[in-house]
Amino acid sequence: MSRHNLVETLMGAVVLVAAGGFLAFAYKNTELRSIGGYELNARFDRVDGLPVGADVRISGIKVGTVVSQRLDTNTYQAVVGMSIEKSVKLPEDSMAKIASSGLLGGNYLALSPGASDDMLKPGEEITETQGSVDLLTLLSKFASGSGSSSSDHKASSDHKE
Repeated sequence: MSRHNLVETLMGAVVLVAAGGFLAFAYKNTELRSIGGYELNARFDRVDGLPVGADVRISGIKVGTVVSQRLDTNTYQAVVGMSIEKSVKLPEDSMAKIASSGLLGGNYLALSPGASDDMLKPGEEITETQGSVDLLTLLSKFASGSGSSSSDHKASSDHKE
């Protein structure tokens, strides 16, 4: 019976070592590590589907990570904090928008650098933003036909009379 327990113990140890190796490999290759750099903020009306840890990208290249989200109780806007690589300097008139990786993919923060000669400093805020699009609302409007159509135009012209 002790030989049976020894085999089970060894097999359990092999499984644990293999699981640890897999986790280390996944951590290294999925780039879940935070990027050391400087922090910027941006305010959005909606941040649906943008988790802490999401990518911050410029031209599709990861240059940072979303590090925090909070609600400004005065304006009721979502304030998103992001860490940007030190080598990436963003002009003051840059834009941030929440984009989707695809129909079933997750969301990420897409930055579009502006043309200003003045650069954002650590802790400053990107003022030009576009929040996430609620796909369910868009689909329900499309399905019910309540998007802008000729019937909407007719209803508005009838109202003028």
